[in-house]
Amino acid sequence: MSNKLRNNAIGWSFVLFATILIVIFYFVPMVQALILSFKSGMGNNLEFVGLDNYTRLFKDPTFITALKNTFIYLIIQVPIMIILALVLSVLLNDPKLKFKGFFRTAIFLPAVTSLVAYSIIFKYLFGMDGIINQVLMNISLISKPIPWLTDPLLAKITIIIAITWRWTGYNMIFYLSGLQNVDQSIYEAAKIDGANAFQVFTKITIPVLKPIILFTSITSTIGTLQIFDEIMNITKGGPGNSTVSISQYIYNLSFKYSPDFGYAAAVSFVIVILIVIFTSIQFKVAGDRN
Repeated sequence: MSNKLRNNAIGWSFVLFATILIVIFYFVPMVQALILSFKSGMGNNLEFVGLDNYTRLFKDPTFITALKNTFIYLIIQVPIMIILALVLSVLLNDPKLKFKGFFRTAIFLPAVTSLVAYSIIFKYLFGMDGIINQVLMNISLISKPIPWLTDPLLAKITIIIAITWRWTGYNMIFYLSGLQNVDQSIYEAAKIDGANAFQVFTKITIPVLKPIILFTSITSTIGTLQIFDEIMNITKGGPGNSTVSISQYIYNLSFKYSPDFGYAAAVSFVIVILIVIFTSIQFKVAGDRN
């Protein structure tokens, strides 16, 4: 018994300090934010208002617009990114492919670039006099510049392109690492049995990578629901709130408009609720009881 207690004490000594830090810097602020969401007022002059902040959400047109925009980014961008990362990982896992190291590094490199820096670069690339419009005009695909950042639909497309470029390589690395552990003889046996590339991809690759696909789907969903940097630096939520996200709206409520920290906290817990809902759905669809 004494040995067991000593081993437990040694184990807790390794994790106790980290646990205390997590509680102080994660769980305590979350509880404080939850309490704050039931308050309203200017600055520190806050008073309890019950569920008024939460009922206000359903009457706030800007919040509804931000919620719709965030859903659009999530529903369109995440599947495209996951599929593209899967395809790239399969292509770069081919033993016959030359310069694999170069291609892997080049595709992963955007994931380690600064969020602000790459967002500003995309802003200039898709500007009225940016490189994208210049190239399209030079090859005679368009006769006048496309308003990528001032048209509501095109601005959303630009945001989706930027996010996909940034995070596809990040997810690809997870799939590529999973494929490294798959015995190549499985693929060879499938080809001998007459399976084509699509059948190999759907019947072998996807089932093998199912746990990793679930993981990347959840992390990508969480990241997209919290999207802020790209929108703030590329479109600033415009034109006319057509690209504003929930996270940017929280920022505006806290620092841009007249500060309303209680309502901003209530909006932030909408993200928490959405993350829980979508994560539960993904686990359910994946059939993973663990």
